[in-house]
Amino acid sequence: MYSQSIDKLIAELKKLPSVGQHTAERYVFHYLTRGKREVADLILSLNGLINNVKSCEVCWDFTDTSPCRICSDPKRDQSVLCVVADSQSVVALQKTGAFIGRYHVLRGVLDGSDPESFRRIKLKELFNRSVKDKNLKEIILALNPDLSGETTMLYLEKELRTKNPTIKIVRLARGLPSGSDLQYADEITLESALKNRR
Repeated sequence: MYSQSIDKLIAELKKLPSVGQHTAERYVFHYLTRGKREVADLILSLNGLINNVKSCEVCWDFTDTSPCRICSDPKRDQSVLCVVADSQSVVALQKTGAFIGRYHVLRGVLDGSDPESFRRIKLKELFNRSVKDKNLKEIILALNPDLSGETTMLYLEKELRTKNPTIKIVRLARGLPSGSDLQYADEITLESALKNRR
């Protein structure tokens, strides 16, 4: 329908999460109407992403330097490791200022509908850290409490306890958010709030 160049870019943008045909078309025509400078800035940013961003050799977060600044910070608590699914979770936890340990980024979770997820995510690297890192005393599993996150945490708990029984394995507490109403909370949230009461 559109020119070949436009159709190709629309097809690439549709691969992004939550971007459908109409949104991809809006993005393409936004750049076409804004002029070549904005397109050039986007190209420079994408080239910077390709050329500069790499994996941290310790935690597997995306970074410009390896090891990343969190892993290379000697003030971080070396005895606590927080396992997260993605880089965005690291940023969210860092914003709280409450966690001063280190991270391990799995880059996904186990997904029953995707057999490749088992090989793709950084499980082997986590298991190696749990055995080789003599400073490590506690691992916090900080994955989303959905079906894939729960499945992954159950698997990790079992495997980590097998590989290094001396490490304490915990999960983030879950319960009622402040300002919520008990009568509108679902059963799973209420059960978790009771179990994790303090």
